[in-house]
Amino acid sequence: MIWRGIRWRALWFGDDRSQSTLFPERLEDYLSEENPVRAIDVFVDELDLAKLGFGGVEPEATGRPAYHPATLLKIYVYGYLNRVQSSRRLERECQRNIELVWRSSV
Repeated sequence: MIWRGIRWRALWFGDDRSQSTLFPERLEDYLSEENPVRAIDVFVDELDLAKLGFGGVEPEATGRPAYHPATLLKIYVYGYLNRVQSSRRLERECQRNIELVWRSSV
């Protein structure tokens, strides 16, 4: 049965979720060149974080290294520009928002 050009079977069963190529091969394919997250990335990379007083720019010799301050600053600036104020919401956004997934994986 066809309803406005959509097959009913596709609506009931959907696509196969176990297929190997559900998403494009690269996250770059999701973000246009004009995406603001790219501007945030370039802006923070140009900052001298040690000179600005950020700690942890140089990792300690012992223990597990913390997240780099540049990565955290990029996520914070993204949240500020997109009105995401809560650190818990930012954490959720980093798991589901493709822009922040790209930002966290670069």
